[in-house]
Amino acid sequence: MSEHSRVAPDAAVPIRPPWSTEPVVEMKHVTISYAQSAPVLRDVNLSLEEGEILLVVGRTGSGKSTLLNAMTGAMPHSTGGTLAGHVTIVGRDTRNFPPRLLADAVGTVGQDPRATFVTDTVEEELAYGMEQIGLPPAVMRRRVEKIMDLLGIAELRDLPLRTLSGGEQQRVAMGAVLTSNPALIVMDEPTSALDPNAADNVLSIIQHLAHEMGTTVVLAEHRIERVLQYVDRVAHVDATGAVHVGSPAEIMQYAEVAPPVVELGRWADWSPLPLSVRDARRAGVSLRRQLHTAADSRPEPGRETTGEVLLNAHSVSVEFPGIRAVHNVDLQLRAGEVTALMGRNGCGKSTLLWALQGTGKRTAGIVQVRGGVDPSTAKPAQRRQQVGLVPQFPSDLLYRAMIGEELQVSDQEAGVPEGSTREILQRIAPGITHDIHPGDLSEGQRLSVALAIQLAAQPRVLLCDEPTRGLDYKGKEALAASVKHLRDLGHAVVIATHDVEFAALCADRVVEMARGEIVAQGPAREILASSLAYAPQVAKVTAGLHHDSQWLTVSDVRKALETR
Repeated sequence: MSEHSRVAPDAAVPIRPPWSTEPVVEMKHVTISYAQSAPVLRDVNLSLEEGEILLVVGRTGSGKSTLLNAMTGAMPHSTGGTLAGHVTIVGRDTRNFPPRLLADAVGTVGQDPRATFVTDTVEEELAYGMEQIGLPPAVMRRRVEKIMDLLGIAELRDLPLRTLSGGEQQRVAMGAVLTSNPALIVMDEPTSALDPNAADNVLSIIQHLAHEMGTTVVLAEHRIERVLQYVDRVAHVDATGAVHVGSPAEIMQYAEVAPPVVELGRWADWSPLPLSVRDARRAGVSLRRQLHTAADSRPEPGRETTGEVLLNAHSVSVEFPGIRAVHNVDLQLRAGEVTALMGRNGCGKSTLLWALQGTGKRTAGIVQVRGGVDPSTAKPAQRRQQVGLVPQFPSDLLYRAMIGEELQVSDQEAGVPEGSTREILQRIAPGITHDIHPGDLSEGQRLSVALAIQLAAQPRVLLCDEPTRGLDYKGKEALAASVKHLRDLGHAVVIATHDVEFAALCADRVVEMARGEIVAQGPAREILASSLAYAPQVAKVTAGLHHDSQWLTVSDVRKALETR
């Protein structure tokens, strides 16, 4: 047992001294279970040194969040359940040191930043953690300014947290952790609500923290394509609860969740397996030659949609005190079309969706669905059948004690046969049982339930705000199939997203926003392939030096070359 772990829990314990060679995190024979169920994690052995970056991957609901909770000391003090084995953080055994006694050593950024906010404004939130550990005011001021500059949130300083976009809230939550300079930072999907440029910025900061300041960082991410090239090791949580740890190259050889460049490399039998676009471009010279020299390999151009206009928005504006969130937007949503709504954080995407749905604020403009009805004046049942919205934070839609009740009421309110909502849920995220409380699900599982509830009603227009948060690649493929099924039935679907890989899977059209206005729109294949920020990985790998790619997904490439 280490020196620190023998200290009484209420004693003042110094943070890990700079000369220490002790692991920052050590897990020995850790098994975790809840109630009478089978273990979620089995016999986990893991050691993390100073300055390491570890990526945790696995299917939705596999136990990644449970592993993170064990690493922060939240499991079992705050989460319940049973933990067998030992977890030590900077030498402190988490059995004796609950989270409040690890606050100086561990910083946590969860999937829902709103759940961690304790103050009203951005600057107050950044300072709060330092106040709790008693730092001098001058130190606090210096660190707040440094973190705001690092994360690009200085202009948000005085804004109320509730008025920020999801991506802005994510950056503030991250900043609140960074100001305390913890030895260990644990992040659950830190880039899920960020646009590609903001995500790259955050990941470069994480790399700086690890490489130059010695901070140990643990990330759980479903958008593996964003983070794989930045990490030192990967921990893969499999379906049995076992955790396999190795280098990115080792784990990606067999992991059931893998980014597009890895899937492409597996299919093309490239060795070594590429982990980045740069690696894949070097390995893919022959593949590009085949694609670009074969006229019949080019995919069909984007779908030309001439379907009926199901929603017409004219001159829509939304203003809040001191903020022009949406300005003079004209938008038509047609039957049989999937539209991806894209743009940097805070550009007005979520605000526009709520204005179109009818329950959000609209300062000016007209919104009409088929028949000339304004959704803002429709009764709730009528509105749900006309315009459904899945919010960025799905817990806003889940009120009942058990998932089974949510699904049953969904069937009744949608007027569909019993079991219809459950069938949709099983396609998107299999394995969620009815006897579980929504609060006990991961963020991705809660999102899947909210999606299933909205999809069951089959609204003529479906609006989704970041619907892939918490979903693994298989879940995204299932969701894309459901979305395209709705499209083929004559529905209009709008997806506000930063997930370019998901947009490549299912979008027919892309609408880009900036500063509350629509700045570009057109066929998805054309817009995505020509964008520096929003091009998917396969498009970057297959593009010529002076030409945009025609292929956006691994499926595009496989169809092109397997049918020749």
